Amino acid sequence: MGSRVSREDFEWVYTDQPHADRRREILAKYPEIKSLMKPDSNLIWIVIGMVITQLVALYLVKDLDWKWLLFWAYAFGGCINHSVTLAIHEISHNSAFGHYKAMWNRWFGMFANLPIGVPYSISFKRYHMDHHRYLGNDGVDVDIPTDFEGWFFCTTLRKFVWVVLQPFFYAFRPLFINPKSISYLEIINVVVQITFDILIYYLLGVKSLVYMLAASFLGLGLHPISGHFIAEHYMFLKGHETYSYYGPLNLLTFNVGYHNEHHDFPNIPGKNLPLVRKIASEYYDSLPHYDSWVRVLYDFVMDDTVSPYSRMKRHTKGELMLE
Repeated sequence: MGSRVSREDFEWVYTDQPHADRRREILAKYPEIKSLMKPDSNLIWIVIGMVITQLVALYLVKDLDWKWLLFWAYAFGGCINHSVTLAIHEISHNSAFGHYKAMWNRWFGMFANLPIGVPYSISFKRYHMDHHRYLGNDGVDVDIPTDFEGWFFCTTLRKFVWVVLQPFFYAFRPLFINPKSISYLEIINVVVQITFDILIYYLLGVKSLVYMLAASFLGLGLHPISGHFIAEHYMFLKGHETYSYYGPLNLLTFNVGYHNEHHDFPNIPGKNLPLVRKIASEYYDSLPHYDSWVRVLYDFVMDDTVSPYSRMKRHTKGELMLE
């Protein structure tokens, strides 16, 4: 089972998240950063290209042996599908069509969702905005693991299993932490996605459907790109809540690695986040950051001081619970 983790609770803090104050300070010093707050039209064409690429892959794998199907689902499909989920992250911030065409972003998110196989783009938008506004707030931010995750996944082997099963925890955790009533857009998202899945099964067969779902599960689980799930907010250094990653996998992930920059300026598309760091370098260069997501995954599993409990958490103010 490996060493048992020494942590037995979250890191409870009584200060506000640092991003709002840093944003105000940076904008006061560098007002030109406001010019970066604009849609990224290239995102539209990149997403269309990725969806088409997966459609072609679904056709090519329909007659493969199962071992090769699963290999390509991990090695190729996992990269594409994980990248698509981060495109959906960009779209949730209205980076494709801008804030004045918010509904266009919602519909485009459903389109981007198609190769994932599981409907989630609309729900992700609703919960992700809470993550930014109430970072670390107990019962609101569903990016924070549950108490069960922190308590149970407390050994080397169990942490490894937790990493493998990350897609399931991200999918079901909101139902336990902060359940919301179902919106009409979520219903449409489900209908569109299930219709697409049925068409894939009917036209191409069960292997294509399995490839699509396996690519999502494998690509979001024990996969190099999945290091960003842990790298973003898990506290490897006491007192530091958000971490950036400046390695090459940002090329596949719409610069989600620039995570301090993203939380400081969530309305700036990922394409422009390196410019934020360049302009305000004195604010970011001194912050701890990563150069390898694979190393983050390895350290998370092997370090007996780190676990799902390694998150900074805040008590939720009463007025938030009334919203």
